[in-house]
This record gives sequence, C-alpha cells and structure tokens, in this order.
Amino acid sequence: MDLSVIVVNWNVKDLLRDCLQSLLAAAQAAPQLATEIIVVDSASTDGSPQMVRTEFPQVRLIASEQNLGYAGGNNTGAAAASGRYLFLLNPDTVVQPDALAHLIAFMDANPRVGAAGPQLRWPDGSLQSSRRRFPTPGSLFWESTLLGQWFPHNRHSQRYHCADLPTDRPLQVDWVVGAAILIRREAWQQVGPIDPDFFMYFEETDWCRRAAAAGWEVYYLPAAQVTHFEGKSSEQVVAARTIRFQKSKLRYARKHFGRGWAIALRLFLWATFAFQWAEEAAKWLIGHRRQLRAERISAYGQVLKKL
Repeated sequence: MDLSVIVVNWNVKDLLRDCLQSLLAAAQAAPQLATEIIVVDSASTDGSPQMVRTEFPQVRLIASEQNLGYAGGNNTGAAAASGRYLFLLNPDTVVQPDALAHLIAFMDANPRVGAAGPQLRWPDGSLQSSRRRFPTPGSLFWESTLLGQWFPHNRHSQRYHCADLPTDRPLQVDWVVGAAILIRREAWQQVGPIDPDFFMYFEETDWCRRAAAAGWEVYYLPAAQVTHFEGKSSEQVVAARTIRFQKSKLRYARKHFGRGWAIALRLFLWATFAFQWAEEAAKWLIGHRRQLRAERISAYGQVLKKL
C-alpha cells in the first residue's frame, strides 16, 4: 500500500461525504498509487457512520463509541493503516484531483522529508495560512489572544505565520497545519504517534517539533492544493473549542518551555478572559443585545472555570 488516508470525523456528515468523494476522485486520477481510505468516527450522532457504510463501502470505517479527538483518532487510524505514507486529513476538506500525486512524488524524491503539507485554500479560493514557525514563549502570548486581536500585525504573529515567506514555491518550514499533512511511515515509526495529551490543537506542532529533533524535515508544497472549510466540527461547541485550544497551548508551553512559562501564560490568559467577561457583563447591564451578551458571559465563564 502506497498511501493510507486517515479522516477523523465528528458530526460533519455532509462535509465528510464531499471529502470522501474528492479523495476517491484524486485516487482515481493517480492509479499508480495503491490507496486506502480510513474514516475514524468519534461517536457522531448525525448519521455519519451509517452514511459511510451505505455510500462508501470501499472506505474502511472505524466507529468509536467515544470522541477520540484529533490525536486519538489519528493514532487509531494510523495503527490500522498499512501505507508507506499516512495522510492525516480533516473531514471539512476537499482534495484537488492532483494533490495526492504531487505530495507522494515530492516525498519520494526527497527521502529526508518526514512530513509535507499542501497549500490550503478557503472555499472562495483565497489563500489560507497553513505553514508556521515553531512558537516561541513570546508568540504564545500573542496567538489567538486579546493582544493578537488588538495588534494583528505584531512581529510575533507575523513571524509565527511565516508572513515573510513566499507562498508559491516549496519551502522547508517548522510545521504545517494538521488539517492536511502527509507523513512518511518511517518518520512516524521513529518519532512516535501524536501525543495523546493533546486532545485537539498544538498536536501537529508538537509532532513536527519532535520530528525535527529526530532529524526529519517538514515541507510546504503549494503544487498540491486542498480546500479547507476550517473548524466545522469544533464550531459546534465554541466554549469547549476555546478551552481545548488554550489548554493545549498551556500544555505545549509546559512541555517545551517549562513550568514557569506555563504558569505565566495561564495567569495572562485568565486575566484576558476575565476582562472579556467583565466587558460583556457591562454591555448586558446597559441592555445592549442582551441575548448575545448572555451567551458570551456564559462562554467566558466556562473558560475561566476550566483554565
């Protein structure tokens, strides 16, 4: 088997259908590649497993009775896969017909590349940021926080998102977004699976950092393109998504920068969410869009309790 595509799904049945249809078309466009598709369903309640069984009998389905998250789901799929390459793919994606062939050809020609990511596009065709430098302790205070919202063009975020690098040619980068990442089996076996302590978010960052420490390279490959709708699973539970993201950030800080940085980051995050809670409460008190403010007060309150 040349390629094992692993799709971890949670309650996005219609998007999953489009994703699988695009994968089958891409596999048909590259008949030289022996390809298998594995769907790991994380206890969906929208009929996703039944849809896969009925409409895609050629796809292997692993139906879990619990939500495994990105890490657990992909590790489960990888353990069942037999390909020399593993393509970890989100269900809210559509793969262009030649994407698989481009990725495999590049990896075959570059044996020190342990992982490669395609160019991601928004549904309207515009470019989606998908390659990164490794976070620094400073960038963790700017990424997806109030500081980043207030000063979006700060040097920390610009560096982190590789804003200074071209987007139209292959580039060696620190890591690529896990919505679509091709991993060489040999690298996976040497580096190990995704750290299960990262339920969701920062797991691909951590894996690529471990791969780099083991001597593997990571590349961004714009010739291969994938449309990414982004966040269609996690947007169903906004407060939980925020909690998981920030907890994963704290876990990453503790793992790679030490307990002191993690404590400082936690205090900073708690203060920013407390500020946002107070801001929404003040707007509720003066009667401004009270239903919206009540929803946000509840969401920020959940985040403060869990951080």
